[in-house]
Amino acid sequence: MLDLLLLNDELSDDQRSLQQSIRKTLQSPKIKQQVIEAYRSEVTPREILQTLASVNAFGHNLNGYELKNYDAKTYGLIMMELERLDSGIRSIASVQGALVMYPIWKYGSEKQKETWLRKLSKAEAMGGFALTEPQGGSDPSAMETNAKFSDGKWTLNGKKTWITNGTFADILITWARTPDGIQGFIVPAKAKGVNIQKMSHKLSLRASETAEVTFQNVELSSEDILPLAKGLRTTLDCLNQARYGISWGSIGAAEACFEETFAYAEKRILFKTPLTHQPLIQTKFAQMLTKIQQAKLLATRLSELKDQNKIQPVHISMGKSSNVEMAVQVARTCRDILGGVGILDSYETMRHMCNLETVSTYEGTHDIHLLIMGQNLTGQQAFARQL
Repeated sequence: MLDLLLLNDELSDDQRSLQQSIRKTLQSPKIKQQVIEAYRSEVTPREILQTLASVNAFGHNLNGYELKNYDAKTYGLIMMELERLDSGIRSIASVQGALVMYPIWKYGSEKQKETWLRKLSKAEAMGGFALTEPQGGSDPSAMETNAKFSDGKWTLNGKKTWITNGTFADILITWARTPDGIQGFIVPAKAKGVNIQKMSHKLSLRASETAEVTFQNVELSSEDILPLAKGLRTTLDCLNQARYGISWGSIGAAEACFEETFAYAEKRILFKTPLTHQPLIQTKFAQMLTKIQQAKLLATRLSELKDQNKIQPVHISMGKSSNVEMAVQVARTCRDILGGVGILDSYETMRHMCNLETVSTYEGTHDIHLLIMGQNLTGQQAFARQL
């Protein structure tokens, strides 16, 4: 039903088998109930971390170090299945793979790679990405967290916020201003002077725990530096890995809403007629299906560019902003079609709808990505600061 353009025909047997296997695991009644309970309680079930590792949710876009490396489309399909379950669950995996493992893999020392990558891929260790600051938001160049070197050690001070996985992280990939510019560090979460506080009372992405982290005179050695992670462009490189995954993941959320709502509408009798027989409802489903298929075409093209090493930040901004906007619109329309039952958490559409409000905001807001595209079109930087 959702494959009107027969895009699944373009998948390899291995891709199709992997996607089906992950969906079977993540859509089991047990896992789905875990997510409902996590959303209610704002507590990420720790057992789901091992489930994610079992379906290769972590580090599957990398190679070496006992990691399972997939092409860009397969990586996207995994993100899509994770977000079909819940955006928060996909966020856990995105941070672990694209924002923790990727910077270690690309910018770390050989010892750091050997120490962490296998453990992270198996959820034997978890990580967070500490970039955003309370006063920074969309402007990472406003960074105030700083690290100074003296007497053979680094001393880290500052505050980070909106840190996914922060409450249960073993390490924090942390970006700080030094006399020589922005530098990335691997900070042990239990180091003296690291204070982690859970951010509660969120109305979105509740199955994924978020933290504020304060660094007060945290002492680090030279081995804690990511030696090649210098400058803001390295942070944006990491973010683009996650943003690419979001362009696929958001499709999963949209498809979940569509399928749930269509099944409901087929059985819902109103004015003596199934909802799916109503012209207005048919129009809405047709429009949503078109948007979902267009999003999948865009994501597929991005995967081709990524595998050909031709992908640019502007391409990823187009995918992230356009596909998330599509998913938000689909979720809202589906919630409307569901009527009163749409506000019950036994239906997943409103959970997806609320989650997608966060997905639209984090890792570059919708408007920021449009400005990135605008700069590409005009050659003029629209940001107040030069990144």
